[in-house]
Amino acid sequence: PDQVSRTAMTMGAVGIIWKREMLRWWRDKPRIIGSTAFPLIFLLVFGSGLSGAMGNMLGGGAAAVDFEQFIFPGIIAMSVFFTALFNAVSLVYDREFGILKEVLVAPVSRAAVALGKTLGGATVATLQGTVIFVFAPFVGIRLTPLLVLQLWPIMFIGAFALSSMGIAIAARMRSIESFQMVNQFVMFPLIFLSGIFFPLQGLPVWMNVLVRINPVSYAVDPLRRLILEAQGLPDELLAQLSESGLALSVGGRQVGVVAGIAIVAGFGIVMNVLAMWLISIRD
Repeated sequence: PDQVSRTAMTMGAVGIIWKREMLRWWRDKPRIIGSTAFPLIFLLVFGSGLSGAMGNMLGGGAAAVDFEQFIFPGIIAMSVFFTALFNAVSLVYDREFGILKEVLVAPVSRAAVALGKTLGGATVATLQGTVIFVFAPFVGIRLTPLLVLQLWPIMFIGAFALSSMGIAIAARMRSIESFQMVNQFVMFPLIFLSGIFFPLQGLPVWMNVLVRINPVSYAVDPLRRLILEAQGLPDELLAQLSESGLALSVGGRQVGVVAGIAIVAGFGIVMNVLAMWLISIRD
């Protein structure tokens, strides 16, 4: 009974922290607007601005995938991952203003704080990424209810992984400015070396290695593959797309959707355990 009671108390604490993160996001309308506008700027600059220079990814043809269609899944991923990682600033904010100290003196496990923050950040990031779906028709992407249901779990798992990383980074930070500096130093390489903005072909050897060891790559690839496959493209074109580097491969073998998700989930679990341990260290 005592163990059951402690478990229930811990899960209750996780739920309260998750709810607090959701309310904080929902009440901050400028944050929602800014988090939506930021990836749209990239879509406009990289998608519309460079589509003419990049041309069709397969050299033309009525069935070819143009650069805007290629980049749109990456913009969704970028919106999710940026939001998930930057959401961890709330932990630094709580520490700086003394709120975290009040939470930690409560009779609940400190791991509940890490898990609640992580789940809250992952949920917020998934919702923020869903907002980008509204712009799919403007780039020629057709989203069906079934496709959305397939994308949500991938988005959430990727958001969970990046949110866990953000909490691990924020766990020992003492100021918001320090967190933002370190966060940007970590985030931008992960984003730019994940295939969000370019096909994974013809890369230098060193960049190929970085792309393959980047966990974000294995979250972007399933999103792009599912979205492009749902557009009714011919099998021959899909095969050409894969050969052209639009699908992630390791050692000459394509990484399947399930395998990619499993890699991201494993990375997220490791990061969350690390975040729990770092938060449990007493100041």
